[in-house]
Amino acid sequence: MNKPLKTKTMKTLKLITFLALLTFATGQMFSQNVNAETEKEAVLKVMKSYKDALQNLTPKGTFKLFSEDSEVFESGGVEGSYAYYIEHHLGPELEHFKKFEFSDYEIDVEVDTPYAFTTETYIYTIVLKADEKGDTRTIKKKGVATSVLKKLDGEWKIIKTHSSSRNSK
Repeated sequence: MNKPLKTKTMKTLKLITFLALLTFATGQMFSQNVNAETEKEAVLKVMKSYKDALQNLTPKGTFKLFSEDSEVFESGGVEGSYAYYIEHHLGPELEHFKKFEFSDYEIDVEVDTPYAFTTETYIYTIVLKADEKGDTRTIKKKGVATSVLKKLDGEWKIIKTHSSSRNSK
């Protein structure tokens, strides 16, 4: 093989190798970005489902959003698992609500598979059902919640959640 042909062949092989590596690397980066966005959307869907259930005044369908060994913390209290929280705290409260509405809702999601972390800020308004005198009461508070989700068996589940609130100004 003559020297100019050998040099040209080597340059071509180097260029092909470089382009193949470049294509592979950018493909991997693009794939990770698409996957991260897909995972973020899945986490947002879980959090929206929970928020919508609260606004609909029912825990129906929410148990699948939480892991069995989940932990719930609310305004300085340890509430236990989500199932316990619904049975002994939130479930009975929802029965006294005429309306539960979120406004000024914002959510931030960070995914670091197999975990995801969310921070929600909002104002919630609760209208209580009329008491025996026919009086109703409205509660309006500014709230924040942080949740940790884990991907278990291909599904995002809330494993820990903490919420707190203060009087809205």
